[in-house]
Amino acid sequence: MQLCERGGVRFFTFTSFPNGDLTHAVFGRAGGVSPAPFDSLNMSISTGDSLENVRENRRRALAAAGVKAAAVATLWQVHGTEVVAVAAQPGDPLTQADALITNERSVTLFLRFADCVPILLFDPVRRVTGIAHAGWRGTVAGMAQNVVRAMVAKYGCIAADILAGIGPAVGPARYEVGAEVADAARAAFPHESDILQVRAGKTYLDLWTANAAALRSAGVRSIEVAQLCTAENNNEFFSHRGDNGQSGRFGALIGMGVN
Repeated sequence: MQLCERGGVRFFTFTSFPNGDLTHAVFGRAGGVSPAPFDSLNMSISTGDSLENVRENRRRALAAAGVKAAAVATLWQVHGTEVVAVAAQPGDPLTQADALITNERSVTLFLRFADCVPILLFDPVRRVTGIAHAGWRGTVAGMAQNVVRAMVAKYGCIAADILAGIGPAVGPARYEVGAEVADAARAAFPHESDILQVRAGKTYLDLWTANAAALRSAGVRSIEVAQLCTAENNNEFFSHRGDNGQSGRFGALIGMGVN
């Protein structure tokens, strides 16, 4: 990924994604107005931050990315695997799901994160974008595969044409998990033994590798992994673990065309 900064707002983009009319960004935590522990570009009202702060933070982030607020489609994220296809109008932000897809040039897809995996998708042939939120539950339940399959079923995409980016998330060095999560990961990825590592009697889950494997199993060939750990880079990104459970949420977006 490469780092950009506009108007004091820092965000990252995938180097494997094309320039031109595709707009995408994974925002850091700097450049907003929220006080600690949401300092400062918190994008979520579910954290305890004020609505006024979140609105101003989103305004700043969208301005940095060159996106109009009226173009943004989002969701009420619930750690599931549902995928919503967005038509010309962004729709209801209280719809409960964890992924969005669209072929509308006027729509920008937007979700929020703090250790869970941002998955951004673009089919340059069918001109389709997608974004997904995958924590451990979504990862083992097939979130990555579901969003690819939805793009194929809804818009006629060919999985091999899709470009995928796995954004900043908690990394394998910091994501210690218990037996329940480890067992679920082994069951979901029986041929990916490297997604679980045992060190000093503790088990760690590699969400980056797991989601990359899931995308490959769905037929995606181009996968860029940021390899940026939110917990280790807590000064740059919000992290539920890095902030001891009280944290903001950073945003990620993807869209195409004129916003």
